[in-house]
Amino acid sequence: MPPSSATGAPRRKPGARSGSIATLAAALLSACAAVGPTYRPPTAEALALPSTWQAALPHQGQAAHLQGWWARLGDPVLVELQRLANANNPSMQKAAAQIASARASLDSSKAAGVPTLTGSGSATRAKASTGTSTGGSIVSSTLSGGLDASWELDLFGSVRRNVEASEATAQAREADWNDTRVSLAAEVASDYITYRACLATLQLARADAASRQATARITTGSWRDGASSSADAMLAEASAASGRASQLAQEAECEVDLKALVPLTGLAEPALRQLVDSAAGHSLQSAPFAVQSLPVALLSQRPDVVAKERALAAASASIGVAEASRYPRLSLSGSIARSAQSSGGAQVLSTPWSFGPSLSLPLFDGGAAKASVRSAEANYVIALADYRQAVSTAVQEVEQNLVRLASAEAREADVQRSAEGYRSVANATEASWRAGSDSLLSYEQTRRDAISAEQSLVTVQRDRLLYGVALYKAVGGGWDVTANTPEAQGLSPVGASASIPPVSVK
Repeated sequence: MPPSSATGAPRRKPGARSGSIATLAAALLSACAAVGPTYRPPTAEALALPSTWQAALPHQGQAAHLQGWWARLGDPVLVELQRLANANNPSMQKAAAQIASARASLDSSKAAGVPTLTGSGSATRAKASTGTSTGGSIVSSTLSGGLDASWELDLFGSVRRNVEASEATAQAREADWNDTRVSLAAEVASDYITYRACLATLQLARADAASRQATARITTGSWRDGASSSADAMLAEASAASGRASQLAQEAECEVDLKALVPLTGLAEPALRQLVDSAAGHSLQSAPFAVQSLPVALLSQRPDVVAKERALAAASASIGVAEASRYPRLSLSGSIARSAQSSGGAQVLSTPWSFGPSLSLPLFDGGAAKASVRSAEANYVIALADYRQAVSTAVQEVEQNLVRLASAEAREADVQRSAEGYRSVANATEASWRAGSDSLLSYEQTRRDAISAEQSLVTVQRDRLLYGVALYKAVGGGWDVTANTPEAQGLSPVGASASIPPVSVK
């Protein structure tokens, strides 16, 4: 038996030595804090958020909550259009795939902090000549297997900071998915409202064109009978031609609006046309919702703002990752193998093993590590600017849409009275013209005024609904960070489709 040591102390067994090294590694890990800044979200004061909205809240803020708002707007066709859009739109599929990619990156980052174990094995059979005059040969067999293990200790938090960055990035992608979902719902609703308003205007244009054509027919007959002048006949014909042209232009505009829904929903145009035509009996209506009186609510209410904040957190953690690269790296590695070799009836067994630490100390890199830290710090400043810009834009959009919605609601009653008044004047002038008490020119003028007033009413009703949809989007679309993920809705993160609530034009 070999001597224990020069001092006579007993030699430690390999297992005891590895145990002490593992204990030392754990102590080092607990003693070393992760380098780099500890992230804290910017405060409302740092973001210069106003304490209250400057624009008046609709219904003094006393209205139904935003969650489920679409379902109360009363148009099942729009509900179906949104379901189709969320199932088929490429933007939703892309956003869901980005979630899956970010989560895979997170798993990879976490795996970097645990030991790795690799197994290997081989089997060889060989035949060699003995070199004797008899020409004999020896057949030998070799079997071997082994395990290799390694573990880089996260002394300065490189792995921990990388996990922080990956977690924040995955959360940002989830917020992006919800932002895409809210934006898509608003876009489908806006296009559908615009199409329904276009149909209402087309109905006016067709009625107007038919009326002008009838007037031209009566006036031409009267002129031939010598009861009216040729100027009246030409005016009536010109008015009829103008009415037909306006009708054709409006029909084209409605076709364009319908075609805008095709790529959004992924539905073939004939099937889409059949679906939207079934909405003729449904009246689009508004449904007021409450707006939080404090703008600070937008920080957690808008998914695009949340995504920017999570990107800021990831940028902060990346500083720590870059900083950790300037410090030493300690790894533990070991291997054990088992081999058996047989030749000529003899067998040899061997079990070699090795275990020990290795230290990597950066000495000179020409300033590359410092440059990486400066780059990460600059990226954080960029992410902070993006976040502040997102917050500022969110506040601006809410303020603007509050003003627009309030204006449309205030105007609608007056425009309604205006349309009714102009229509009464046009009807009275028509009766007077037919009785010969008024001129065709006067009748045409009052009819144009009536049509214009009715078109203004359709426009203000359309705008009221569109501004409601825009405000819905501006305040976050009822998004809830704890509930709205693909999995929470029973969907796969890849190729997910969201079951979005539903909209409605008088």
